[in-house]
Amino acid sequence: MPTSFTHNFDTPMYKGSTTFETGLFINGKFVDGSEGRTIDVVNPANGKIITSVSEGTARDVDTAVAAAQEAYEKSWGLTVPGRERSNILWKFAGLMEAHAKELGAIEALNNGKTFQWASSVDIVFSIDVTKYYAGWADKVTGQVLETNDKTLSYTRHEPIGVVGQIIPWNFPREHHLHHMTGMHLSRVPLPVMMFIWKIVPALATGNTVVLKTSEFTPLSALRVCALLNEAGVPPGVVNVVTGYGHTVGAAISSHPLIEKVAFTGSGLVGRKVMEAAAKSNLKNVTLELGGKSPNIIFNDADLEQAIKWTAHGIFWNHGQACCAGSRIFVQSGVYDEFLEKFTAKAKTIKLGDPFDEGVDQGPQVSQIQYDRIMGYIHSGLTDGAKIHLGGGRAGTEGYFIEPTIFVNTQPGMKIVKEEIFGPVGVIIRFEDEEDVVRQANDTFYGLAAAVFTKDINRAITTANKLKAGTVWVNCYNTFHPTVPFGGFKQSGIGRELGEYCLHNYTNVKAVQVNPGTTL
Repeated sequence: MPTSFTHNFDTPMYKGSTTFETGLFINGKFVDGSEGRTIDVVNPANGKIITSVSEGTARDVDTAVAAAQEAYEKSWGLTVPGRERSNILWKFAGLMEAHAKELGAIEALNNGKTFQWASSVDIVFSIDVTKYYAGWADKVTGQVLETNDKTLSYTRHEPIGVVGQIIPWNFPREHHLHHMTGMHLSRVPLPVMMFIWKIVPALATGNTVVLKTSEFTPLSALRVCALLNEAGVPPGVVNVVTGYGHTVGAAISSHPLIEKVAFTGSGLVGRKVMEAAAKSNLKNVTLELGGKSPNIIFNDADLEQAIKWTAHGIFWNHGQACCAGSRIFVQSGVYDEFLEKFTAKAKTIKLGDPFDEGVDQGPQVSQIQYDRIMGYIHSGLTDGAKIHLGGGRAGTEGYFIEPTIFVNTQPGMKIVKEEIFGPVGVIIRFEDEEDVVRQANDTFYGLAAAVFTKDINRAITTANKLKAGTVWVNCYNTFHPTVPFGGFKQSGIGRELGEYCLHNYTNVKAVQVNPGTTL
């Protein structure tokens, strides 16, 4: 039998307790992995083991797929009307609301994000996303098509069936993922938010799910699985198999009975997922991949606001966001003033325990991620860039890195071209709109971008020229359930959020009815 995890929180920001099982979640029950192994889960604030969770294998993926297929055929899918799915998702959202503080505390403990942000923003947004798709569940419809007066033609948007989903912490163990890809994975917000972004639109459209959560940050997803049961989601509709990329991730990507896979991670791993999907059964694939997003500040920008949003753009979630505004382009007329005031703003960021009051930035998620970021900082120095601020370790335990600003960079430097996934930004001077659009688009990524200007014509013109799936104007890292999120170029395929996301999880069937025409 899988073990239970109990933790008592006695912190300045939150006092309470949590208890939940740490096994694989298959067919509505928590079970041990088929080989009986476990994975240690570490607190990034101090490097100490929090607990252990069951380790899944390819055999466990087979079991989960069988449960998901049976659930799709008997208790979900086309057998359950949209209104009923909607009611269950609304109940699930209510349960998350009731447990919002607890979920935020689990996130802060396991992921290192501040409790204040996790509980009051990210968990709340996850609830909003759930409610949004609960509203869609009975509104996914086809069309009656005009052909001729002797034929009835219409379309149905039907669920795909069993879908596979692979989400990160953000960043799994490099040496394990190396067996699958030779590279690392890295990505966006909190584990529970990513979990919700993936499962809820799939459930709203009638699909069943087999999901791999990160071995680094599985705790909040496991806690949420118990809430899915409580909400009345039938057994087998959602299955969570915690494990490594080279076993569980590879098994999901190549499983012949999984007809669609959604992946969030690095571009190189995304290629491996696509390859496995193609070689197995030509799965439908959606990918949310990396970014090296440009943030453009023109001379006429509201500098005070631009500085605040820019700090949020690069230092939010400790820089561990695929859409982080890590290339900061500042027009020459305000460059010196911006640099001075942005540096002052960065110096006010308070690092510390995620449960302490007033803390803005917690630790990076792991020792491996800490080392990777420090490697990029060293690379910047070696290549000739100048550290204007930070660049070092903060504190004596845990995986804390100072907010870091580089200047005097060149376009070919790794810190300018590659996704660092940490609190490291480069500030680059530019002269005019043509110059900055050329530099901003000089990347194989295309996830996000931002423009700061008081001139609405310049804002729209520049936004239209930027090759990115999301462009923020006079803001950064703002999300809404109705607004799609995804990338151009090598930043991904398909979209999260909004109505657009629903297209990822349905097949379109055309039906043509002959009411009586004879040959």
